[in-house]
Amino acid sequence: MTGPITQSAHTPWRAVVLTLFPGAFPGLLGESLSGQALAERAWTLDCVNLRDFGLGRHRAVDDTPAGGGAGMVMRADVLGPAIDQARQSASDLPLVYLSPRGEPFTQSLAREFAGGPGLMLLAGRFEGVDERVIEARGLREISIGDYVLSGGELAAMVLIDACVRLLPGVMGQALSLQEESFEDGLLEYPQYTRPREWDGRTIPEVLLSGDHKKVAEWRRAEAERLTRERRPDIWAKRKG
Repeated sequence: MTGPITQSAHTPWRAVVLTLFPGAFPGLLGESLSGQALAERAWTLDCVNLRDFGLGRHRAVDDTPAGGGAGMVMRADVLGPAIDQARQSASDLPLVYLSPRGEPFTQSLAREFAGGPGLMLLAGRFEGVDERVIEARGLREISIGDYVLSGGELAAMVLIDACVRLLPGVMGQALSLQEESFEDGLLEYPQYTRPREWDGRTIPEVLLSGDHKKVAEWRRAEAERLTRERRPDIWAKRKG
């Protein structure tokens, strides 16, 4: 799934990843429903190898931090040309830099991105990227959580997966998407399936009653309970 970026006649949703490790893709994105959708061109994936824009005989992409300190920083004169070349055939895609200091990635952002033409994602490495690239190319910084990864590739996969599953036809049932966690500002209610009893635990009787109204009420109450207990921040926003 790597190689030159090309436009499709039916303009599927596009993911373009700028990375030092193009071989990491598609990874899990090539499996299950997202992989089937990729094979059917409901969406496309292209990787830009940042090493191709490296400097000198060793294709250097990083240098020591200005002002001193540990680690290395990805160079602006490497990332800038890579972004510019990718944009020649993907100028309509929002440009995102995966960063722990970015705005939190949410389900509402996933819906926003899934409703657009696609995403161009910069997967950083080392101590990060030269700030001038972020400023000059208008990168939108997004974080998938309050922790640090070795690089942005896994975070890029998270964003892509969250968007692809929202594309028309990728998930089998629209109702399934509507009832998932965060879609109604609540965590999802508990799920059960056969057998009726397992390890001394039984399925709640209301779910076996056949009374759809009572089932819906129970699920709503459980979703609210779980949200209050586990994500008081979400509950507070909902009640605010």
